[in-house]
Amino acid sequence: MTLINDFTIFALINKAIMERLIQKFYEKYAATQTETVRDIIHKIDWTNRFVGIKGSRGVGKTTLILQYIKLNYKADNTVLYVSLDNLYFTENNLYDLADQFYKKGGKLLAIDEVHRYRNWAIELKNIYDDMPELKVVFTVSSLLHLYKAKADLSRRAVMYNMPGLSFREFINFETGSSYKEISFEEILENHVEMAMEISKNIKPLEYFDKYLRYGYYPFYRENIDSFNQKLSEIVLTILEVDIPQFASMPASNIFYLKKLLRIISISVPFKPNMNSLSERTGISLNTMKVYIKYLYDAQLLNLLYVDDKGINSLNKPEKIYLDNSNLMYSQVGEETNIGNARETFLFNQLDIGNTVYNSATSDFLINNKFTIEVGGRSKGKKQISKLKDAYIAMDGIEIGSSNSIPLWLFGMVY
Repeated sequence: MTLINDFTIFALINKAIMERLIQKFYEKYAATQTETVRDIIHKIDWTNRFVGIKGSRGVGKTTLILQYIKLNYKADNTVLYVSLDNLYFTENNLYDLADQFYKKGGKLLAIDEVHRYRNWAIELKNIYDDMPELKVVFTVSSLLHLYKAKADLSRRAVMYNMPGLSFREFINFETGSSYKEISFEEILENHVEMAMEISKNIKPLEYFDKYLRYGYYPFYRENIDSFNQKLSEIVLTILEVDIPQFASMPASNIFYLKKLLRIISISVPFKPNMNSLSERTGISLNTMKVYIKYLYDAQLLNLLYVDDKGINSLNKPEKIYLDNSNLMYSQVGEETNIGNARETFLFNQLDIGNTVYNSATSDFLINNKFTIEVGGRSKGKKQISKLKDAYIAMDGIEIGSSNSIPLWLFGMVY
């Protein structure tokens, strides 16, 4: 009798917790706005049965999947959103939750923060194999966690990378505009006409400095005053939780990881002398190369190579940048060098959908053909005067001429 009562009590508690998960989903569903939706929602093929969305912390993955659900599903027993950082999953496993949901008519299971759950890749694989009529959408914070899961997810999950807001998206959010993407090649060919058309309706330079400081991460819209604090907390979580968890790193080494990021932050674009950097940080040469790779995979750094070095190799990059200009201002504040911020912006924006390499004669080589030099409005053309297919990405101008193109316009490519 005691065993039966214990089992009954446990079942009732489990049912109550499950109902609380559903209630939390309904609360999020009700609070989700669908007035401003990022374009990536239309690029994902949601008909796939197993969709994964990867991206840095803070770029809006949770909002995206909740918006997709609200735009396409009623809040009923056929759909469920859960976050794996919920305390429910300290005592219960994901597979059993999916099984209960599936048997009661579930059609779509949206799983957030999968990397917070120890055996997520194996259990997702089993869910896919055992529940053939269940669609699963999941988010993961960065590439770090996908490497270990690759074998379990191969041939099953269709993965999409979600970057932060482009300058184009930031303008659309801020002004209510609906500017479409412009390809890099279209900008080179028709930048004067395009800049004129956009500048008829808005003043792009009015928004550009704001974007450099806080426009990459959508959560700026919640409270600009606390933006840097939130971004600093995200960086600390990556350094203190995500990377050590992935790399099985001892807690004592987190100090060196932070020190390495700080040195790079105040020096970007950083031209690495690996031996000197090893001495300054106290990190061995081989370990430091691995740490730089971790910071890149966690999307805190962007590594610029010459075009004969693989981006995924451990070869020395020619330059090291922070991933985006918001990180620069968060890490360095008003000491941020505007010239460095401009280069970081261009690299960050063009790295989506284009190949970006170090140029031997200028700042960047794009798509193995076009040379781009970045500068302010007083930037001269002497450095590129003898080069074919060479351009100045010039800050401080609304409309360019000839091969001088407004820097902000390159923020329209994605």
